[in-house]
Amino acid sequence: MENGSNSAENPLLNESEKVEEPKRAYKTQVCGNDGELRYFGIECSRSGKRIKKSEVNPLKPSLSTKIGCKARVRATLQKDGRFMLTTVNLDHNHDLIPTDSRHFAMNKKILTPMKRRLEINDQVGIGVSRNYHSMVVEAGGYESLTFDERDARNYIDRARKLRLGEGDSDALQKYFLRMHSQNSSFYYMIDVDTDFRIRNLFWADAMSRAAYKEFGDVVSFDTTYLTNKYDMPFALFVGVNHHGQSILLGCGQLSSEDIDIFVWLFKSWLNCMSDHHPKAIITDQCKAMQNAIEIVFPNTRHRWCLWHIMKKIPEKLKGYSQYESMKMDLQNAVYDTFTKDEFEMK
Repeated sequence: MENGSNSAENPLLNESEKVEEPKRAYKTQVCGNDGELRYFGIECSRSGKRIKKSEVNPLKPSLSTKIGCKARVRATLQKDGRFMLTTVNLDHNHDLIPTDSRHFAMNKKILTPMKRRLEINDQVGIGVSRNYHSMVVEAGGYESLTFDERDARNYIDRARKLRLGEGDSDALQKYFLRMHSQNSSFYYMIDVDTDFRIRNLFWADAMSRAAYKEFGDVVSFDTTYLTNKYDMPFALFVGVNHHGQSILLGCGQLSSEDIDIFVWLFKSWLNCMSDHHPKAIITDQCKAMQNAIEIVFPNTRHRWCLWHIMKKIPEKLKGYSQYESMKMDLQNAVYDTFTKDEFEMK
């Protein structure tokens, strides 16, 4: 990376130097028409000045963190594909509190020995709060730990979801191997964590793979059917055949519902189906699913499930005096129209 100012005095370009004082910052970026990042800037959250409003009561002044701080870094993409730093100002006009850096997400980390201890104590029935506070005492205070109680609780929640009962992992793998030996078209994928514990699963039998070749234009994906005793979401890929019947196109067992796991599941399913993308996919209004679909199925039309949309009618409209008639009109427009123009008119 090149520097438009004095690179010799710029600590950002010297990896041996570390800025000890944390700086809470705002980030801005600009992309071109091709989606490529062209410009980015990072500035202190206390930059700018408070905008005074005439209607503000002078007897009740509002507090503001905006004090015109000039600390910022800006960079622009050059023709050679590298970013040039056009602005580098590391001087703040206010005091900084280095000990607060442990609250920033970028500095939060649970080290492996701490993870082991959290899990072991959880398995013997020690609560998260008691578990965490014992670590605080040993470390010599909250500021000596790189995570807080909420981080510990979130980690235990994830660890519980990954933890299978004794013998379950072996039984599961033996089942998959037996099914594959009976029919080589049986497909399965097992995702494990760094300790080789099963985290996510995907499988599809020969009938599902054959059905997708014939009825794979539109696929419905849902994780709301049920959860098992391990509190792991059960995900289904479902299609519709020429008789209007639902057909199973693959199954997944997930440790959680975040973007990375959905990406793994979608890629596993796509690989199983010979990399043949569906023309459309229907899901509920889950942001993580939406982001994963944009990554794995960029050319597939993504639509929200009609049932999930319609079930919100009471929530959104029940407070109106003409709720019943409005509900009937909406249902009529949705279920009793067959063309786009007719739907738009109603």
